[in-house]
Amino acid sequence: MIEIRQLQKNYQDFHLDCSLRVEDGMITGLAGKNGAGKSTTFKAILGLIRADGGEVEVFGKKAADLRTEDREQMGVVLSDSGISEYLAVEDLIPVMKNLYTKFDEKSFRERCERFDLPYHKKIKEFSTGMKRKLQINLALSHEAKLLILDEPTAGLDVSAREELLDMLREYMEPGDRSILISSHIATDLEGFCDDIYLINDGKIVLHEDTDVLLGKYGVLKVTEEQYWKIDRKYIIAVRKEEYGYRCLTNEKQFYLENYPDIVVEKSGIDELILMEKKEK
Repeated sequence: MIEIRQLQKNYQDFHLDCSLRVEDGMITGLAGKNGAGKSTTFKAILGLIRADGGEVEVFGKKAADLRTEDREQMGVVLSDSGISEYLAVEDLIPVMKNLYTKFDEKSFRERCERFDLPYHKKIKEFSTGMKRKLQINLALSHEAKLLILDEPTAGLDVSAREELLDMLREYMEPGDRSILISSHIATDLEGFCDDIYLINDGKIVLHEDTDVLLGKYGVLKVTEEQYWKIDRKYIIAVRKEEYGYRCLTNEKQFYLENYPDIVVEKSGIDELILMEKKEK
């Protein structure tokens, strides 16, 4: 669905150099701390900013060559919605009908009921969570083949987040759809995505299937003495702590089997974000 090859974007204090791929029928996550480059990548895919180099393809076409009917196949949620807050939900229905030939008013209204979105209230009076629910509802309303979701669960409580993710799982059921999603809430990505990219300072520093990440990766907590005695060939990042070292490994089982005296804990996306640089 999406192919990005060495996408370049330069700002005064930031440089993006990103490559990633979203396969047909897959849910791909983009994780990273605030300012790492997630939103810049999304905007470049959508043509909202001009890239300084590299290539972006969507549906097998260069982003600049996408036709209106191609763009209708994309559902988008960005942090800046672009929706006039002086409109009410009911005002958006004729707008969507004009923009999308496959706008499904019936399912849109059903999700408004499900999300408790009032038809006649102006959007400026919505809470942050309600605005996010409306954005997601709009993205799902026109039978898109590809969803591009930048922090779609931001501002939602735990119950609403799970309801949203269930709705996105239902969206994926036909099998020919894809999602690219970013989130600072690690558990959302870990329990939802097929594969995950980690971006830091504008660069992709890791790409892994989610099952592999959760199954093979781990954290070693070792003293100074233990650190210099263990085999470090499977350690991919290190942080100095008061007690010694905190080490990220992509071969957790190796250390469980060969070093029974050291502490080995499970790892996840949060740990990857925290441990960005490897010390030799």
